[in-house]
Amino acid sequence: MEPLVSAQITDNMTGHAAPIAVAKGDGIGPEIMEATLKILMAAGARIRPVFIEMGAQQYLSGNTSGISPAAWDAIRENKVLLKAPMTTPQGSGYKSLNVTLRKSLGLFANVRPCLSLYPYVDTKYPETDVVIIRENEEDLYAGIEHQQTTDVVQCLKLITRPGSERIIRYAFEYARVFGRKKVTCMVKDNIMKLTDGLFHRVFNEIGAEYPEIQQEVQIIDIATARLATQPGNYDVIVTSNLYGDIISDVAAEVVGSVGLAGSSNIGTEVSMFEAIHGSAPDIAGKNIANPSGLINAAVMMLEHIGQQDIAGKVRNALLRTIEDGYHTADIYHPESSVEKVSTSDFADEVIARLGLEPETLPAYTANDESLEINIPPYKRTEKTKTLVGVDVFIDNASMNPNEIGDRLRELANGPFSLKMITNRGVKVYPDGLPETFCTDHWRCRFVKLSGGEKVDYDQVSFKEVLELQMAVSAEFDIIKTENLYKFDGERSFSLGQGE
Repeated sequence: MEPLVSAQITDNMTGHAAPIAVAKGDGIGPEIMEATLKILMAAGARIRPVFIEMGAQQYLSGNTSGISPAAWDAIRENKVLLKAPMTTPQGSGYKSLNVTLRKSLGLFANVRPCLSLYPYVDTKYPETDVVIIRENEEDLYAGIEHQQTTDVVQCLKLITRPGSERIIRYAFEYARVFGRKKVTCMVKDNIMKLTDGLFHRVFNEIGAEYPEIQQEVQIIDIATARLATQPGNYDVIVTSNLYGDIISDVAAEVVGSVGLAGSSNIGTEVSMFEAIHGSAPDIAGKNIANPSGLINAAVMMLEHIGQQDIAGKVRNALLRTIEDGYHTADIYHPESSVEKVSTSDFADEVIARLGLEPETLPAYTANDESLEINIPPYKRTEKTKTLVGVDVFIDNASMNPNEIGDRLRELANGPFSLKMITNRGVKVYPDGLPETFCTDHWRCRFVKLSGGEKVDYDQVSFKEVLELQMAVSAEFDIIKTENLYKFDGERSFSLGQGE
């Protein structure tokens, strides 16, 4: 494969060039990568591109991951990947290449700065300067889904303590290194008390180690609305995978264009840098795409590998070009633009301004200190785990809640009693409401009763759980079971709505 830019970028003083894996992408990817590398060359970036193959052609050639084996080797060997947008073919069960890269390489932190460039790029919120740090590997993006009944499908939301500790500490360290004043945690733990509740607790624990940084926790729905209407109130935001995916696009639109935003994906061994927008096949090959998002990603890459001097030179030239009114079609406006330029011409305008600083937008000041962020290894704390019951999920479309509940109580054996049945999380037995709509999917909670009707969640054995399941399976279609545990004596499972 021919390189997009054939010349090697070297350090003028030492001749040393840091090798980086480069993927030119699909759609507009090759055009904006060409423009970005041309700027890096002109700025004197001390890097050597190693071009790799991934994306649509790899999928269509039968490589289900979308990445060639040689590309995997190059990424892991060189530790840094600069990637243009990729296309994941629709249909046929193709997995997202970005998700594959992030999870396979342990790229746990997605960092997306969103800075207003007003008045040169139109926005109603010129004060916006927010960095969104998104957990990148778990949550609903684990992609664990099952169809359980004719009517019901399931997706598992996985939040882990090590994943939460790592991303939250990264957010505080990022704020410290880059001189940010506040970190906001966004969760939905008023509903998801265990998963989002864990993320919230870890934020409080780690935040206590950074008393000099202002801290707050907000519920994600109202927080998203406030981000869209009061973005100046936010500095650094840390959140889980799905929430972060959504609010980072909200913030990018608030500042004027998704096409301007770059992002980094940071791991302990490998890091990836990319624009946040897609491959835009409708404008591919027309030389009109805005390369600013990938240029900003390249600036973050230069910071990451310790070339802050070049990062500042490129960033300031980019801002000065935008100030001077040379704009691609996506941000062109007759009243604020001097000229509508092509992708390649925009790169030439940036190169012409290398060494200059913006006059009104905030200039990049190179930090001579290391910007490296180190995350300590996870230390697991052992807890006492006690089995106290089981949720048995059944598929049944022919019986009503009372019929199911009465029969399960008859089938219950050993120490167990049927405490409740829920349908879509709402208690429907005993004493359910007739207005509650029910599907064919039932969660039946069996626990050990003690003290009359009082439920103490006393310990049971795994053998007793298996015997109960065998008794239920004689008459009902069991979809799955979830054991109920206490950890260090605390109930570690959610109650049903109305329980």
